[in-house]
Amino acid sequence: MREFMDVTRALADPNRVRMLLALRRGELCVCQITELFGLAFSTVSKHLSILHHAGLIQSRKSERWVYYRLPGKSAPVAVREALDWVKKSLAQTAEAAADARKLNRVLKTGLAEICRRQCR
Repeated sequence: MREFMDVTRALADPNRVRMLLALRRGELCVCQITELFGLAFSTVSKHLSILHHAGLIQSRKSERWVYYRLPGKSAPVAVREALDWVKKSLAQTAEAAADARKLNRVLKTGLAEICRRQCR
């Protein structure tokens, strides 16, 4: 029951759902996610923490950057089903398409450049 409640709480925010949709493209650095959504770094970190706690994303640290990705097939059933539900329900929306176009632009910019802009 607790796992289910953590997942549903995590999915209750539109920005967190948009982050999950963006991560379908593959692993993203927290700086790229921050750039994509135009939110404060602390806000993005809080959202990512909630998603991570619910098991909806995984993270790894490499040098000064933290990367996030969707979990693999070994994720609990509730997590896999929730991610499938999000994808099936929202992947074709206009908002997801707009985020995907913006993500393409973000991915063309180097991590060092994105970080430099955010740390000013």
